[in-house]
Amino acid sequence: MAKCPKCEYNNVSDSKFCKECGTQLVYTEGLPTAPTETLDTPIRKIKRGSIFAHRYEIIEELGQGGMGKVYRVYDKKIEGEVALKLIKPEIVSDKTAIDRFRNELKISREITHRNVCRMYDLNEEKGTYYITMEYITGENLKSLIRRVRQLTIGTAVSIAKQICVGLAEAHRLGIVHRDMKPSNIMIDKDGNARIMDFGIARSLESKGITGARVSVGTPEYMSPEQAEGKKTDERSDIYSSGIILFEMLTGRLPFESETPLSMAIKHKTEQPPNPKEFNSQIPDDLSRLILGCLEKNKEIRYQSAEEVLSDLEKIEEEIPITKGEIPRRKTTTPKEITVTLSLKKFIYPALAIIALIVIAVLVWQLFIKEKPISPLLDKPSVAVLPFTDLSPEKDQGYLCEGLAESIINALAKSKDLLIPARTASFAIKDKTLEIQEIGKRLNVQAILEGSIQKSKDKVMISAQLINVPDGMLLWAEQYHQDLEDIFTIQSEVSLKIAEQLEINLLALEKGSPNKRALENRYKVR
Repeated sequence: MAKCPKCEYNNVSDSKFCKECGTQLVYTEGLPTAPTETLDTPIRKIKRGSIFAHRYEIIEELGQGGMGKVYRVYDKKIEGEVALKLIKPEIVSDKTAIDRFRNELKISREITHRNVCRMYDLNEEKGTYYITMEYITGENLKSLIRRVRQLTIGTAVSIAKQICVGLAEAHRLGIVHRDMKPSNIMIDKDGNARIMDFGIARSLESKGITGARVSVGTPEYMSPEQAEGKKTDERSDIYSSGIILFEMLTGRLPFESETPLSMAIKHKTEQPPNPKEFNSQIPDDLSRLILGCLEKNKEIRYQSAEEVLSDLEKIEEEIPITKGEIPRRKTTTPKEITVTLSLKKFIYPALAIIALIVIAVLVWQLFIKEKPISPLLDKPSVAVLPFTDLSPEKDQGYLCEGLAESIINALAKSKDLLIPARTASFAIKDKTLEIQEIGKRLNVQAILEGSIQKSKDKVMISAQLINVPDGMLLWAEQYHQDLEDIFTIQSEVSLKIAEQLEINLLALEKGSPNKRALENRYKVR
């Protein structure tokens, strides 16, 4: 194996450049060693359990890429886990570049979507710059492809659809990724695709950073216009997404080359092969979609992520099994057991069982069925509605939805609460309905609603928990914060609200002997 000197990825011994970050590999066996220059600000090596920047407790190292090392850390300020990426010094080599980098991240933070990993902030600690972002439990798509080689058609289409949905939201805000690749897509524990590192490639593309000889994008996934250094837009992300879909379905890339330069030339001049050559199970329509994403001329390529998504949905309808499940890691068993059944011996008993089930269901529906028991009797339940923007400029809509979504995610970790999905709760937005009607629609016993009001450099967040049956206020609180880092506020407040909701809902569900005292305790202060 040949370890990349930049990202430390283990390449096969005959590789000319790194398959992960594109750095050219230099073999020094048998050659005299030469002294190397030491960076003025070397990347920190931080150990598990240590505290970084007086705030982040290191839990584990997650990996390393072209940007630098990534750690899973516990943020003591917001009392929650985040991902922390230490940036290599050559990437942020001057103050202008750093400011540009920070501005791009601020723009990227506006993306609040379930298929996009949230970016928080860029900070500096004793000369080392680092980015904080949402921590996602799961596996990156590159690792998944390596593990299973070829994804099933249903799984690949499901992931591709989620990628398109996330890209569509970013493109709607005028944000282009510019470095779409499988290692920048996380598959979380629930099988959801999450796009990472928005805004980083655009910052690297700016003048002053490329002078530090930092590659913009990854050669294997670059669009032809990007490889030529021309202006890029959302169609460049579509080209890269086509390569990702090609790789998911075939286990290989459409182009292979010895050097980044020859790879760029292939993207510009060579027609990609039909993916059916490597996987005959791929439907013709899906092959055409992939090749449509990989058109050299961006004017005849798919023009938007919405167009790709629309065609993927049509293709999915024709797939026999449309539900794409993420393959789990294999478990070993002592021996493989094969059972052979006679069709005639199986089908008649099966038909008899089905007939009995149908008769039983009909009898139950006509004679036995009583009023259904609500799932609320088993566990306390609460719906979190989007917060209302009371700011004079009405410019905090992204925070209103982002805060509600963060609270939903925090509450969903509790096994003792029932929480309607974001899509269900957010569908109530802008509808004038009574609390009882909302509770009936969402089948919950409590509603959390709130408001956000910004004034200059201050922000006030109000939240209140309402009992659905009688409309009584169970708990309320106000949070006054400086508007220095609105997304840190969002994380901190969402965790506090989630904690209080869980305490109060569980206390009420257990039949606290002094319910009135509990209600009075959490009235607005």
